[in-house]
Amino acid sequence: MTNSVLEALKNRRSIRKYKPEQITDEELNAVLEAGTFAPTGMNRQSPLMVVVQDKETIAKMSRMNAAVMGKLDADPFYGAPTVIIVLGDRENYNGFADGCLVMGNLMNAAYSIGLGSCWINRAREVFDTAEGRELLRAWGIEDKYIGVGNCVLGYPDCSHPAAAPRKEGYVIRV
Repeated sequence: MTNSVLEALKNRRSIRKYKPEQITDEELNAVLEAGTFAPTGMNRQSPLMVVVQDKETIAKMSRMNAAVMGKLDADPFYGAPTVIIVLGDRENYNGFADGCLVMGNLMNAAYSIGLGSCWINRAREVFDTAEGRELLRAWGIEDKYIGVGNCVLGYPDCSHPAAAPRKEGYVIRV
């Protein structure tokens, strides 16, 4: 069975090198809309998405993320011109899982329109620091939110990676 959605799901890969050119508002809005349609527990739509396209703010967040890794000379955001921070509601039992589903929709939507994306971890650790909480408050975000992930977006500046073979025993049928 062939279908464009299944093909996109099979072919999307994490991109770790981006052109400096900013994505268009039309592309960004399409990706964000896909995020808003991610399934959420009891349809509470509890996650938040914060779009950052300001170079200085992205550089600051990249430094904070690298500090969590203990690699101060790294750019964990790979030069991407757009970062969508996905936050989960810590008061919602499904808040973190809901945010994970949003992240998946963002990355799959990005691939479907020709953008590169990558899930960058350590959002929870970054936004649990005093500096991270300060950023959230500056953006008007309540303390009840925790970092789920950073979805970096941009135009790929590398060849499309091949899929790794799928592991044996990935599926068990009962």
